[in-house]
Amino acid sequence: MLHHIEEPCSLGAHAAVIVPPTWIIKVKKPQNSLKASNRKKKRTSFKRKASKRGTEQENKGRPFVIKPISSPLMKPLLVFVNPKSGGNQGTKVLQMFMWYLNPRQVFDLSQEGPKDALELYRKVPNLRILACGGDGTVGWILSILDELQLSPQPPVGVLPLGTGNDLARTLNWGGGYTDEPVSKILCQVEDGTIVQLDRWNLHVERNPDLPPEELEDGVCKLPLNVFNNYFSLGFDAHVTLEFHESREANPEKFNSRFRNKMFYAGAAFSDFLQRSSRDLSKHVKVVCDGTDLTPKIQELKFQCIVFLNIPRYCAGTMPWGNPGDHHDFEPQRHDDGYIEVIGFTMASLAALQVGGHGERLHQCREVMLLTYKSIPMQVDGEPCRLAPAMIRISLRNQANMVQKSKRRTSMPLLNDPQSVPDRLRIRVNKISLQDYEGFHYDKEKLREASIPLGILVVRGDCDLETCRMYIDRLQEDLQSVSSGSQRVHYQDHETSFPRALSAQRLSPRWCFLDATSADRFYRIDRSQEHLHFVMEISQDEIFILDPDMVLSQQAGTPPGMPDLVVEQASILQAVIAGDLMKLMESYKNGGSLLIQGPDHCSLLHHAAKTGHGEIVKYILDHGPSELLDMADSETGETALHKAACQRNRAVCQLLVDAGASLRKTDSKGKTPQDRAQQAGDPDLAAYLESRQNYKIIGHEDLETAV
Repeated sequence: MLHHIEEPCSLGAHAAVIVPPTWIIKVKKPQNSLKASNRKKKRTSFKRKASKRGTEQENKGRPFVIKPISSPLMKPLLVFVNPKSGGNQGTKVLQMFMWYLNPRQVFDLSQEGPKDALELYRKVPNLRILACGGDGTVGWILSILDELQLSPQPPVGVLPLGTGNDLARTLNWGGGYTDEPVSKILCQVEDGTIVQLDRWNLHVERNPDLPPEELEDGVCKLPLNVFNNYFSLGFDAHVTLEFHESREANPEKFNSRFRNKMFYAGAAFSDFLQRSSRDLSKHVKVVCDGTDLTPKIQELKFQCIVFLNIPRYCAGTMPWGNPGDHHDFEPQRHDDGYIEVIGFTMASLAALQVGGHGERLHQCREVMLLTYKSIPMQVDGEPCRLAPAMIRISLRNQANMVQKSKRRTSMPLLNDPQSVPDRLRIRVNKISLQDYEGFHYDKEKLREASIPLGILVVRGDCDLETCRMYIDRLQEDLQSVSSGSQRVHYQDHETSFPRALSAQRLSPRWCFLDATSADRFYRIDRSQEHLHFVMEISQDEIFILDPDMVLSQQAGTPPGMPDLVVEQASILQAVIAGDLMKLMESYKNGGSLLIQGPDHCSLLHHAAKTGHGEIVKYILDHGPSELLDMADSETGETALHKAACQRNRAVCQLLVDAGASLRKTDSKGKTPQDRAQQAGDPDLAAYLESRQNYKIIGHEDLETAV
């Protein structure tokens, strides 16, 4: 009956990336005649049976073939999803892409590798690939592309589902997927710019300077022989190796991010105390493009050496430094055919968290590394302990990647430059995390729950990075005027007029919300604000999410808002009483872990202050990460401050292991260490001081190759 349907399917808004059903040709299985099927089966040789079995398996693996029709307007997309990345995010993303695209162009990497799919689509022109997973998933796909030698090689985009996602950050895809609509992701892949990514070979041989009898225990080869992000040896690799070995021995103990973080923190601190990497500089020789760096490495006593290909390392830090901070070296690029060599002491490695960088040693095309003892190493997050060896690093090739670009085509208004207005007058509204989690699928309720912050007048082509600066300036002005007035910011002049506003100041962690999708709001990663225009997310009002915003029932609150005092009574009482079962029951019945008591303290504040370790652990496991360093609005104290004041050592350790800030000060300028000292617990103060000085970033952000 299909021939009676006169209207053809247009494939919708994403027709350019969808594989049309007409391209997919089903493979017909060979059928024997009735006469042949009725014959008595004769004995066949084992060789013939094996051959027949292989043919059946091949047909079973490829039930269809692709016969494309070339068109310059099409950019067919292959989507590979690693469901093991990002908790349950991968499974949800897989289902969403199956819904939006032809299911024959979406592949689950937990069921089969990417090789068969790439071979199936190898003759499709203008093909693009989207890798949904961590950096290791991207490396896996790039290695298969090398093996298949497709020409031209299809460019690869990244939807970051891992935890480190340093390659995704470098290519402007952000540090992690939040809740962005698939339709916008498809537009970004289609409109993205094709850039080059250097890829490096690692060739390992036995150290020729050592006789065989002096070779120590250790593996004889690296886990990967190609790297895209970095190759390192020393302290960071040692911590990662301990984690991997412990997880392989007892996988049941590593089934939550909280436990993983606790292990990493403990392994890093243990390695610091044992100083297992302190003699690294005595057992390596590094030669870059003929220049021997060994004397400088030994002089500065580096405990970690990193060979870096991309600007990002360990979940977004920039070990080479900011682009304007180079004096003797060129700015770092991922497509220049050079690799950056960086040395770290324990202090500089810890300083990465606060914007520091390592010691820049060299930018080179080839490296020869000699090791004279077994040393922990890692290749793009895959660790091992390598026996004494000679390692040569050389440029392998350049891969085509899709870089997320600043788009001017997402809004119809921006298609025509003549239609872009000179000025936009935009109302700014802020939303609490509690309201966002409760109403983000109900746009009208979320609008009702929002609180007006002010009005901005900006240029028509203003991006969100610039808009953030004016919102922050608006906040500063609001602190200096009365609560019944408002200042309107222009990019060239300013004026003011009366209006009632919320006086609560924004926290530094606020982010923009995109309100243009039909069904819901979604968050925009701060690292991608320079890629979005104000007009892309709103025409007349902007919504921003403030995770530290404190809700209170005040005059002017929109009708229908929940009575927070009634809502918090049961769950707050359970926390103060240390009743874990009652807390769990209240939370399962819809209670929020973000509520605050009359004293402006969060639930985590109360649990830390009273020393209820089980309550603290439950809140850390089930509550949002914003709670960890949330400050008491009156005293400025975090949960770690509260625990230190009461000398609750076990609670302090739980909070520190979960990543609580050790440098944050309260309203009197005191750190948790200072509070422990004032409380008369010098041992606790010494522990906090040691963790403050030597706390290293969580290495669980390093994605495995699979």
